Amino acid sequence: MRTAEPAALRSSGGGPDRATFLELFFDLVYVFALTRISARAFEDLVLEGGQTGWSAVTGGGKTLLLLLALWAVWQGTAWTTSRYDPHHLWLQVIVITALISAMVMGVAIPRAFSHSGLIFATAYVVAQVSRPAILVLVLHKQQYRRLKLRMLITFCATGVLWLGGALLPGSARVVLWTTALLLEYLAARFGWPLPGLGRSTVSRWDIHGEHLAERYQQIFLVALGETILLAGLSFTRSSTSPGMVVAFAVALATSVLLWRIYVQRAGQILGEAVTRAAHPATIGRSAADTHLVMVIGVVATAIGYELVIEHPAGHNELPWMAVVLGGPAVFLAGRARFEYEVFGRVSPSRLVGIAALLLPVPLLVRLAPLVAAILAAVVLTAVAVADARRAWGRPPEEAATPF
Repeated sequence: MRTAEPAALRSSGGGPDRATFLELFFDLVYVFALTRISARAFEDLVLEGGQTGWSAVTGGGKTLLLLLALWAVWQGTAWTTSRYDPHHLWLQVIVITALISAMVMGVAIPRAFSHSGLIFATAYVVAQVSRPAILVLVLHKQQYRRLKLRMLITFCATGVLWLGGALLPGSARVVLWTTALLLEYLAARFGWPLPGLGRSTVSRWDIHGEHLAERYQQIFLVALGETILLAGLSFTRSSTSPGMVVAFAVALATSVLLWRIYVQRAGQILGEAVTRAAHPATIGRSAADTHLVMVIGVVATAIGYELVIEHPAGHNELPWMAVVLGGPAVFLAGRARFEYEVFGRVSPSRLVGIAALLLPVPLLVRLAPLVAAILAAVVLTAVAVADARRAWGRPPEEAATPF
């Protein structure tokens, strides 16, 4: 732990590339938080009698809103530790504050739109406001303090919407929280602009590219770990049947395939791509959006595991197909963009795989959920085999990012 320079910028050519133990500890909280996201979606789809039509859309939208809030806390913390030395005392205070806030948010997620709304909103606002507030106090260089001041003002303003929405019922809460999150996203996208304080250009941000790349790889593994956890919990929750055994095996195989497709080969050399880019922060921001899409796909796939394992031969519904087949399709869409970020191209197998997952949906709603899960595993296997064939007998492909 260092205290002499409270928040020194990391050097892109020196210092530790690896995440600290505290950052990994922070990630563990997200394994729990993501299970709460899945539990909320599962409750909407099954435990409360299921949802169809517009109810399924609104329920899924609310769950996505909570997931995006969790992502915002994680991403803000990851970027901070990739810009400033994470071994300093005040940076560790920021990470610990985010860790506690994310844990509280996870606890509040299942009832965030009822009696736990204020708990969720308060934890979120504390995480987002405390980070720039601490950095404003401890940063020495004026140009870095100015950026954090703009962020602090923005989060204080949107914090009013978060806390105000928590005091309102139903649709009003959804509208205010969605507005707050949209304003925060747009502010980050356009350099945190404020009248009189200007805005910053993302391409000029100093980040430790290899560290940031590793953090995105780790959050993907966290999401993948959540799929394993949910599959195991679902399988052991009740007495087993042959259909459940098959569904459990398919779930495990699908998790392995998701890992394989991710790492071959862009997932292995993301750090190299970020380092080679003319503006590392630009590809870093693009990779942030891409990993968000992939994480959403993986979380949706995990919800599909739970549905299929507990109801392998049950009556299928379109909302169930949205997670059983839509989850892997969203993952492949994110993975296609990821491939473009690293290599400047998109393999046809990604697009063919998405089509193979989505086109049979009208037929599969008439069949058992297990059939759809098996189809998803088969399609992912074909994509993984196509990746392996392209790389077979050739030297490891190097990053060729278009950024």
